[in-house]
Order: sequence, then structure tokens, then C-alpha cells
Amino acid sequence: MPDLRRRAVDLRERMDDPAADPALLTRTYEQFATVNRLIAGWHDTYKERIRPLLSAETPSTLLDVGCGGGDIARALARWANEDGLQLQVAAIDPDPRAMDYAESVPNPDGVIFLRALSSQLVERAQRFDFVISNHVLHHLSATELTDLLIDCELLCRRVALHSDIRRSPGAYLAFSAVTVALFHGSFIREDGLISIRRSYTTAELRVAARREWEVESQAPYRNLLTYTGPVAD
Repeated sequence: MPDLRRRAVDLRERMDDPAADPALLTRTYEQFATVNRLIAGWHDTYKERIRPLLSAETPSTLLDVGCGGGDIARALARWANEDGLQLQVAAIDPDPRAMDYAESVPNPDGVIFLRALSSQLVERAQRFDFVISNHVLHHLSATELTDLLIDCELLCRRVALHSDIRRSPGAYLAFSAVTVALFHGSFIREDGLISIRRSYTTAELRVAARREWEVESQAPYRNLLTYTGPVAD
């Protein structure tokens, strides 16, 4: 097992390579939905942090930053619809390959996908009730992380939620064991192990985050970085 005492910030995930094999990349996007259902915990986060603030009469808006294949955005829109609540979901990613895949998947709940950066939405003075991301933080440099959090403070009216992996030997061993016989023909296993090595411990993320943000440790092996906007209730 590699040394997990420090973030392996020099490692890069294969799917981030502009020359990544298109078939393997598409398969990776396809498998994200399964991986996230297993480890990301967004249904619980939706029920605890988002659903109580939604209404059946008044629409709310949500932005998913760095949405990848769009499975989390589509799931949030679906859950709100199933609960009879109004939630308009937009999802952004700067990678055209991610957008091509996201827009190719059935989208019955009307998620809006845009190739964009959060800073571009700030420039347009756009605002959302909720701003979220999944497995984005560990990709960013220290400066990029700060810039993203500033953008989210400007974009968010109510709550911002960034969910990411929490680095630990247990996380590495568990992901390695679960994926050894699964997720073939994609970058899931290799990139997932790199992601764990690049991710923050809870203590590290508290140091890296801006003062206005709170960091919570979640099971299994996750951090949730949260911000409360000016319209909290």
C-alpha cells in the first residue's frame, strides 16, 4: 500500500488526460452512477440537507459544479420530483467530453447541462439556492480550491455542499477490494485509487478551506464541506 500520510498532489488521473481513450472514458462515465450510489452518500445528503428546504409550490434552484457524467445532478432532480418538490437543476463541467456524455443520457427531469466554469456563472451574476459538487475538491490546487469556494459563496443563496473522499488506509483498502473484480474496461479502479491518494483528511481540509466553511467527517471515508448562504431558511 502506498504512503498515505501526505496528499499525492503530483499524481494525475488518467481520465483527466485530453488524450484519454474515448471508449474507456465513456465506460468510466457510465460506471460513475454505480460508484456514486455505493460510496458517495448523496441520497442521505439530499434527505438531510436539501429536501427540508424545498417546497411543492415554490421552485428552488441547484447547481452541480464539475458534474462529470451528470449522474448526481440527474439523481437530485429525480428525487425531488418523486417527493413532489420543485427543484430546477443545472450542471456544469468545463470538459466537453463530460458534456457530450451527460447530454447523451436520458434526462426525464430536465437537468440543464452547460460547458462552463463556476467563475463564468459568477461573471453573469447568476445565483442558485444550492451549489454542490461531488469528488471535485481533490482535483484542485490550493489556489483553485480557494477560487472555487469564493465562487460558490457568490453563487449560493442558501447552502453549498461539496462532498469528497476522505484519505485513509481504510478507504484505500476498501476501494481496492471492492473494485478488484468490478468496473472493468474503464478508469474507475486506477483513477479511484489515485483520487484517494490526492484527497484530504478532515483536518487538512479544515486548514485548506476558507473561514466561512465547515468540514464534517462522514461515513464511509468522506468529507462534507458546507457553507450557509445569506438565505439559510
